[in-house]
Amino acid sequence: MADFTIDFEPVGRRGKCQKNESLLACARQLGVGISSICGGKGACHACKVQVLSGTVSKPTPNEHEAFTSQELKEGSRLACQTYLASDCKIAVPTESMTTPQRVQAEGLEVKVHPESPLLAYRLQLATPSLEAPQADADRLLQALNQQHKLRCTKVDIGALRTISDQLRSWKWECQAVVRNGEVIAILPPKSRQLGLAIDVGTTKVAGYLVDLNDGRTLAAKGVMNPQISYGEDIISRMTAVVHSPDNAAAVQKLAVDAINELCTDLCAEAGAKSEEVVEAVVVGNTAMHHLFLRLPVKQLALSPFVPAVSRALEVRAGELGLNIAPGAYVHLLPNIAGFVGADHVSMLLATDAWQGKETTVALDIGTNTEVSLICKGKITATSCASGPAFEGGHIKYGMRAATGAIERLRIDGDKIQYQTIDGAPPVGICGSGILDALAQLYLAKIIDDGGRIIDNRHRVRAYKGQREFILVSKEERKGKPAITVTQHDIRELQLAKAAIRTGIQALLETRGCSEAEIKQVIIAGAFGTYIDVASAVAIGMLPPLPLNRFRQVGNAAGMGAKLALISLKSRAKAQAVASRVSYIELARVPNFEPTFIQASYLGRYRIIDGRREEIN
Repeated sequence: MADFTIDFEPVGRRGKCQKNESLLACARQLGVGISSICGGKGACHACKVQVLSGTVSKPTPNEHEAFTSQELKEGSRLACQTYLASDCKIAVPTESMTTPQRVQAEGLEVKVHPESPLLAYRLQLATPSLEAPQADADRLLQALNQQHKLRCTKVDIGALRTISDQLRSWKWECQAVVRNGEVIAILPPKSRQLGLAIDVGTTKVAGYLVDLNDGRTLAAKGVMNPQISYGEDIISRMTAVVHSPDNAAAVQKLAVDAINELCTDLCAEAGAKSEEVVEAVVVGNTAMHHLFLRLPVKQLALSPFVPAVSRALEVRAGELGLNIAPGAYVHLLPNIAGFVGADHVSMLLATDAWQGKETTVALDIGTNTEVSLICKGKITATSCASGPAFEGGHIKYGMRAATGAIERLRIDGDKIQYQTIDGAPPVGICGSGILDALAQLYLAKIIDDGGRIIDNRHRVRAYKGQREFILVSKEERKGKPAITVTQHDIRELQLAKAAIRTGIQALLETRGCSEAEIKQVIIAGAFGTYIDVASAVAIGMLPPLPLNRFRQVGNAAGMGAKLALISLKSRAKAQAVASRVSYIELARVPNFEPTFIQASYLGRYRIIDGRREEIN
């Protein structure tokens, strides 16, 4: 049997597969995680891929059902139904990846010409003597200015504290890292100049270690935000800080400790040292930004929700407690408003949505969801308190996206088909699975459009005073408690999805745009990366638009932070983005309450002036 070479992009996996193997089987063999809820029968349409080059088998009836003739012509296929006939290159879209694979996809390279705010100069210094007992710092500055035609007059105090021992241990050969006429770090002669991009989310902290010379990402990792111990939502954290100065210090230290731990792990993965990190960029929502800098937050929680500062800032890493090069600076992108921060600016920067001429909705979905509408040459933004439900919070069997979490789900008659992370036995259900469950329960008519679980349906039971639907039975779990979706869970999900849809609707009405004018919906954020868009449309969380108008972009806030880290032009663009955005307070929008009520209903519908019009 002939072997063919197959390349999977963008995850960068390549290997040999046989002619009689499906693309799905090849992917599994090579460690590429592709969703497949139906077990490879072509029924769930979850394993969509695109054949970029090479020859494969002809489309099956299931594929003709899943794709239009134009999509098939462009190479769209179901991985479980497609077999190799030659060497091939296959693109796996984000929505078809399993959760661990999607996390990898979030680390894709950013294409931008490096234009760092700092430069490194290699130096060979003369050894001091009794005849020339010049101070070490003066000797370094003199050599730097003479050898490289500069006018540096200052060495950072942190660098000064180690300069004497370092120069002698390196035999008077070193690299001087210069930023705006100041030596901010002194490194060994063959060191790299590294940068750290950080996205401080309400729930997670994502970090990227970047080579400042060529813009390559050397390592990427995410961790839980330990500030969650002071509350799942930002209001709880701000309240704790307002009530106690000690809490303010503790909350800030938690974020700093998480970043330092991330930096250590990233450097270890890349074979680097933390002192080689000579520049950092940090983004987050306005509350996370203020808590990280220990800025006042009381006014953020009170109308009219005014930030202490909105412009871009640069702060010494040492002043914040970050364990990188002592003289390194942390650049913080500008905020927009009290609840739309630098992370949203970063997302708009990374996706180029702000420069688009077509009507575009850009969402960064999380515990707090930010939404921008680019329409008629203007950018308008708002913030929605979507809460933690879609990340597993306040859901009976909800959990983070970890091993054993149900991440994909379909209801086929009386059967429940599901896929868990890492293929492990089910232990709970994470955000993408929760969204699928809500959509499937509605489509199967197990819950009505008001979200009520209907009695006398298969797998519906009364338990401790409320109805619930059994996803995985006690028997299927070999005696462990059944995994269920309760009536309370559904109400929590309705509130979360209503907040997001109301935010979109409010922006459209404010700018006099209709849903039909939307040409693109960009979905970013941890939860937004993992959702099945079809499920989100089915429950009315997103407008009823053709699915090809939706684009999932992963952690675009982190990608924007990387852009700003390696490019001064990107920092200028970020400032331009922030200055162009008009912010509206959601609760002050006309028809807010009736729109929110209508948006809590399930199904495909339009909302016009607070009225819901169903779409079949």
